[in-house]
Amino acid sequence: MRIILLTGKGGVGKTTVSSATALLASDIGYRTLLMSTDSAHSVSDSFGVQLGARPTEIKKDLWGLEIDVNREMKENWSAVQKQFSAVLNFHGVDAVVADEMAIFPGMEELFSLIKLKEYYEKRSYDVVIVDCAPTGETLKFLSFPEIIRWYMRNIFPLQRKIAMVVRPIVKGMTNIPFPSDVFFEASQETYKNIGLAKDILSDGSLTSIRIVVNPEKMVIKEAQRSFTYFSLFDFPLDLVIANRIIPPDVKDPYFDKWKASQKNYMRMIEESFSPLPILSSTLFSEEIIGLKLLEKMAKDIYREKDPVQIFFKGKPMSITRHNNGYILSVRIPFLDKEDLDIMKKEEELVITAGQYRRNILLPRSLAVLEPSGAKYEKDLLRIEFRGVDDNQY
Repeated sequence: MRIILLTGKGGVGKTTVSSATALLASDIGYRTLLMSTDSAHSVSDSFGVQLGARPTEIKKDLWGLEIDVNREMKENWSAVQKQFSAVLNFHGVDAVVADEMAIFPGMEELFSLIKLKEYYEKRSYDVVIVDCAPTGETLKFLSFPEIIRWYMRNIFPLQRKIAMVVRPIVKGMTNIPFPSDVFFEASQETYKNIGLAKDILSDGSLTSIRIVVNPEKMVIKEAQRSFTYFSLFDFPLDLVIANRIIPPDVKDPYFDKWKASQKNYMRMIEESFSPLPILSSTLFSEEIIGLKLLEKMAKDIYREKDPVQIFFKGKPMSITRHNNGYILSVRIPFLDKEDLDIMKKEEELVITAGQYRRNILLPRSLAVLEPSGAKYEKDLLRIEFRGVDDNQY
């Protein structure tokens, strides 16, 4: 089984690329599920088929679904929601408002993780393609397991022990709704499911993340940031898809500046995401809706390639703790150390080696530090970051 997540800044054509990828996979013969985790669902519009919270057949070997947070809430979160609603209601919050406040930001992401785990365990499909929410929401979706894991390890056991001791005393003295065993058991089960989903998403032999970009500065900058954070959380990336490239046969002078601009930004995309492969799709002359145009787009992107294959294996970049700082490891084959130059400008790191140039947008933990040294061994450039007063690498 394969799981492929497509993400990118809002408006880059991510849903269309996801739909085209899923369609091509099903045409080849893979039993394919296309799942939307974006609250502003638009997969239905791409295919002209009304999708719901359960898999709906679009065509032979292709099904689609759109996560319904309210439905998933009842199935996976009712005990927890009931507890929070009761506490808020006790403190005078209107019952309807209390129910709404018990639905926390990020619920779509949480239930999407659980849903992915369910389909992985059932093995009903050969490939699940996820049309993710825009980049910011996707980062929350993928980092959620790490956040909740810290809470469950450090805070949850203490809360449960306190509840076991205090509940009998409090129950006889006040009407304050106190967490029940059902609440703690439901929370623990949710945590378990999310942890298993994290393991699935981190498995590079099973899961791939693909970034959809347009050749525009703001889009590329956000894609750089997501590339860094996916690497930071150890999620496997295998492909970048540049969408809406003006085709060379467009000769109208009106588009000359756009074409020149796109050419420069395509170079920036190559510098930013190497060694990930980069595929591209041209700007169509009409809105891409329906099977015929989606199939045309899929062939434009993947040519003769299998869209389900793993396009890149390994970690293009990783960040690890080292003494009082961090080490950023970047995979750069055939580097001549004599031509190497490393420059940090605010939150961006520029690596230059001869004609090779790599732009990396640093996470906050590294952006406040300075490069203190570098080593290059076996195609891996290791750059240490420390505070300005710390010892050199």
